[in-house]
Amino acid sequence: MCTAFVSIEPGAAVPVLLLSVRDEYLGRAWLPPDHHWPDRPGLLGGLDLAAGGTWLAVDPARRTAACLLNGFGPLAPADSRRTRGRLPLTAVTEGGIGHLDLTPYDPFHLVLARPDGARVASWGDGRLEERDLPAGLSVVLNDGLEGLAANRPASARIGALMAARAGHFRARFTAAPRPEPAGDGPTARAWGGWLPIVAGDGLAPDEDAALVQRRDFGDGRIWGSSSISLLALGPDRLRYDFTAAPVAAADGAGWRRVATG
Repeated sequence: MCTAFVSIEPGAAVPVLLLSVRDEYLGRAWLPPDHHWPDRPGLLGGLDLAAGGTWLAVDPARRTAACLLNGFGPLAPADSRRTRGRLPLTAVTEGGIGHLDLTPYDPFHLVLARPDGARVASWGDGRLEERDLPAGLSVVLNDGLEGLAANRPASARIGALMAARAGHFRARFTAAPRPEPAGDGPTARAWGGWLPIVAGDGLAPDEDAALVQRRDFGDGRIWGSSSISLLALGPDRLRYDFTAAPVAAADGAGWRRVATG
């Protein structure tokens, strides 16, 4: 149940803001953002130690970021399946993934954000759909842009959780003053009134609408939010803030600004 919020204001000093919350089984090992890929030395992102890819890649030279969310629907053939974690790396360096043969990949949604806008690419059932995001605030979930993907979760409960999260946090981010993060200064100053909302907005991690969550689905493994990324992309600036989840405080403690050069 990963989530991405994208705010686009073309006339703002920082036109594009991206919030990405990664949800995963919490026993899955990972490393925080760094230059982890020798074949793509300019890129930044967290490293998934299970498969070697990432859930969010940043190319500072192009001021571009791509985050990946799993989708619902038929899986790729087992004998040819490839990890989706390399797709964000390709997207930021090559401007997208539409030129790739996607048949070896399980369903996904990929958000590609640039200083001049953002696009969502959704793959499933042998089809790739790409949509440019409008001005304003958009949300992408595992059931697609605004939760409107053709393939739905098999569990009505999972669908209800995603809808509750989208509804609660859309209202909260819309009501708060939109930040315009600069390239320096602490996270709390840069993201202002958004930061306490990003940190969870006071919701318990097992509440239906929780953005930063922790849930035991009864199989002996714990599912929850493992990290949170905040990106600000403008024609003359790039800011990348990161924290492991859960966030203990809403005042910026625990966050770090990732050096983008």
